[in-house]
Amino acid sequence: MIKKIHHVALVVPEMEEGKKFWTEILGLMVGREEHVADQEVDVAFMPVGESDIELLNPLSDVSGVAKFLQKRGPGIHHVCLEVDDIEAMLAHLKKAGVPLIDEEPRIGAGGHRVAFIHPKGTGGVLVELLE
Repeated sequence: MIKKIHHVALVVPEMEEGKKFWTEILGLMVGREEHVADQEVDVAFMPVGESDIELLNPLSDVSGVAKFLQKRGPGIHHVCLEVDDIEAMLAHLKKAGVPLIDEEPRIGAGGHRVAFIHPKGTGGVLVELLE
């Protein structure tokens, strides 16, 4: 079962510059920053109510986020949905024939178990599931 939108992730070419609008203009506070080595990104989470805005800054030219930035430029990268049971949700999606990037959960930012749904199955939006 989907509990809530956990975060909306935005790709930025430079983290400090990317944070300026959200912090200096809108007044959000950075709640947590993290280096996610296996995804080759730095992330910054800014709480907004029960959800977050997540900024993603690629650290190499070959990471998936870097390729996204090169192809599409800065902007919305994915929507993350918090779920009660990620394995059950993945099984439901597989049964429905929805293409998945991750067949099994992996560890993402904050140590959460995550899995991504391919945009081909969602109408063009990359969706992350988080337990």
